[in-house]
Amino acid sequence: MTDSSSRRTTDAVVVRRRVTAFVIDAVLIVIFAAIGRASHTEGILAGLWTTSWPFLLALVVGWVLSLAWRAPLAVVRTGLPVWAITVAGGMLLRAVTGQGVQIAFVIVAASVLLLFLVGWRGLLALLRRRSRTRS
Repeated sequence: MTDSSSRRTTDAVVVRRRVTAFVIDAVLIVIFAAIGRASHTEGILAGLWTTSWPFLLALVVGWVLSLAWRAPLAVVRTGLPVWAITVAGGMLLRAVTGQGVQIAFVIVAASVLLLFLVGWRGLLALLRRRSRTRS
């Protein structure tokens, strides 16, 4: 393998890792919205976009502000700021557009999104650490 083809392979892996991390975050936000809608016996698909979009837009802002693509799998460096910006931005967008931001919802959303956006990165870090100690 030549240096240039090796570099292209490495670059492709890095890009794939970044895209995959972002997609996981976005899918988890949609799952969060679907769970919330289902728990209130609302039509899941009917209002899924309405519930999801503020958090999805805030997720994009969180990725940009935290420079998440530099370390997309990092728990503290990426997971925590992306989570905080996603929750704060999502709530702000919900408030501005007349959607509910009751304190109970803020607490539940912050907790679930912490588990989702930081949790998967933490689990991955733990699994990677375990596999390194076994080899």
